[in-house]
Amino acid sequence: MSWPTQDELHEIRKIVSEMAGKGTEDVRVVVSPYRICPLGAHVDHQGGIISAMTINKGILLGFVPSGSTEVALRSGQFKGEVRFRVNENHKSRQTISKGEEINADKSPPSPDEFEWGIYARGALYALQSRGNHLAQGIIGYICGSEGLDSSGLSSSAAVGIAYLLALETANGLTVSPTENIEYDRVIENEYLGLRNGILDQSAILLSSHGCLTYMNCKTTEHKLIRPPKFLEDQEAEPQKGYKILLAFSGLRQALTNNPGYNSRVAECQEAAKVLLNASGNKEVEPFLCNVKPEVYEAHKFKLEPNLAKRAEHYFSENMRVRKGLEAWASGDLRAFGELMTASGLSSIKNYECGCEPLFQLYEVLLRAPGVFGARFSGAGFRGCCVALVDAARATEAAKFVRVEYPKLQPVFASQLSHGTAVLICEAGDCARIF
Repeated sequence: MSWPTQDELHEIRKIVSEMAGKGTEDVRVVVSPYRICPLGAHVDHQGGIISAMTINKGILLGFVPSGSTEVALRSGQFKGEVRFRVNENHKSRQTISKGEEINADKSPPSPDEFEWGIYARGALYALQSRGNHLAQGIIGYICGSEGLDSSGLSSSAAVGIAYLLALETANGLTVSPTENIEYDRVIENEYLGLRNGILDQSAILLSSHGCLTYMNCKTTEHKLIRPPKFLEDQEAEPQKGYKILLAFSGLRQALTNNPGYNSRVAECQEAAKVLLNASGNKEVEPFLCNVKPEVYEAHKFKLEPNLAKRAEHYFSENMRVRKGLEAWASGDLRAFGELMTASGLSSIKNYECGCEPLFQLYEVLLRAPGVFGARFSGAGFRGCCVALVDAARATEAAKFVRVEYPKLQPVFASQLSHGTAVLICEAGDCARIF
């Protein structure tokens, strides 16, 4: 099903027109999709290579220029109204530059500090900090796909990009997708103090329907890998097509006994430092992308066990991405799915992220009929798993997961509504404005 529907666009235009006292024809709508990362997980912050695609779910932001410097926002998910002015100066909370070494003990602000308007303020900060002058605010209404727990689907990047596009449009700024990738990195790394890479925003801004987006996160080189014609035209040949299955765990908060995302980034950088020092390149920035595969093979025995696992995930994942691009281009969904499953296993065994509910959900998906491959989505400490499934068996697979997962995790499964516990999705397109 195409997203957004005409009914969804009409509804959001109606809400904004009532907020602003203007006609619905004056309302623009930013469509900012969620993403999945079938291959290339947990390597973007080390300058690795990634693959991603968007899905037909995500964020909608209806807006009109406010006619002044004021920004006024309401949300479909959160209470209250956010107001600020675009001529205010917004300071970053925890600045992390691109090349800064990560300290695992430094943590981002607690969720309690994250009132829902923070990404709008972050978008203003990103644009201002890179020399853009904004004189026009917006009146806007933002909402996510109904009934969807977006954990692990890059909802934060989708929201940040939506605000960037709205503010840029209202102020007549012409900004390229690659520039907006950098601006959204500024929101997350500098303004919020998060330590993620550029996978999410790259997928959201660069994707094209049905294509696999490839990016080298060190050089930002990117390209779209088109599938064979029979996969592009799934309506004509549905028996040869695929669907994307999203299966939700019911776990909405990260488990506190897990050391978490930031420590993994620090461990990857420590592994890079050991390998670079061993090869006589200690002056090089400590990122695993700066370690040649032959250097890793020659000196990996010098890494302590945890660091060895992180490095093994990085180098093996890069190899899986390269093989996956070939499989996608040839239409070999089975081979692509096997690589996707191996990526999920490496995330568990080598990167050591995830948690028991997601491990069990991942295993259920692998037993589901018609599934080519699966892995958990995002950092793996909450949220969902994603699977590539034979289009003809997608409904059967979804039913299987709805029955089997609650047997393993009845408490978490009870927090999911039956209609949205497992969703059958399609490939999406890039962020755009209607």
